[in-house]
Amino acid sequence: MATIQAEARTIDNGNGHLISSYWYHPAGTPRGAVLVAPAMAVEQRFYADFAGWLAEQGFMAVTFDYLGMGLSRRVPLRQLDVDVLDWARHDASAVLAEVAEAAGDLPLYWIGHSVGAQILPLVKGHERLTRIVTIAAGSGYWRENSPQIRRKAWLLWHGLAPVLTALAGYFPGGRIGAVGDLPAGVIRQWRRWCLHPQYLIGVEGEPVRHAFDAVRTPLTSLSFTDDEMMSARNTESLHGFYTSAPKNLRRIAPSEIGAARIGHFGFFRKSFAPTLWLRWLLPELAPEESRTVA
Repeated sequence: MATIQAEARTIDNGNGHLISSYWYHPAGTPRGAVLVAPAMAVEQRFYADFAGWLAEQGFMAVTFDYLGMGLSRRVPLRQLDVDVLDWARHDASAVLAEVAEAAGDLPLYWIGHSVGAQILPLVKGHERLTRIVTIAAGSGYWRENSPQIRRKAWLLWHGLAPVLTALAGYFPGGRIGAVGDLPAGVIRQWRRWCLHPQYLIGVEGEPVRHAFDAVRTPLTSLSFTDDEMMSARNTESLHGFYTSAPKNLRRIAPSEIGAARIGHFGFFRKSFAPTLWLRWLLPELAPEESRTVA
């Protein structure tokens, strides 16, 4: 099959900023539309192979960068007054509205990687979704983090993040190999969430709790036993906030697909197209058509 060419679009987020997105169109009539919501500090280019594959399967697939990330970074980060809730209520909401309009009556899917799954209830128009799929997503509460990073998380939240952000005017995570560069409002809000046992609900209060309660779209979670960031408890905590949504939580060991490692980011590697993408994900997006996939 010919290589899928991505169409670049800028989208007004309704708050005075333009958001970069890429649209991957199938060769024929789409069977559905998929919006890929990125993880914290991960640029949309990371999902390009995955989105192209979705287009090859007949879906219109869309990726985007949150304000201040990737191609949506048009001014120095220290000049941006933005937090994670803004990413949900403005950036992701604006992109979802565009995708929903383009999709018309087609099934519409949200694939949220890590924080892209955490913000879904705060995104306007999520009621239109046919299904939510979360990838390597958990609460982020540091005491529930996997043992591999728990000590590093303590150092990050109690030392590096507050100190470096105060000095630089943004979080220079890229320089120290921790998460990535982030606007000050994003890292400070995320820090408050990660220090609270109930994560964003514990910090933001009842409005956010009600937003999670209000989600009734069927949800599938794909998490991985070797995720270096999200433990099984992290995953259970986050999805426990979705009290009204029908949920199917699937925790996958690399050995189940004959792999040595998956981790927090591995799902989106092109090498997993025959396994994680085709056999685990596609049946969630096209259950009737994919029922015979072994």
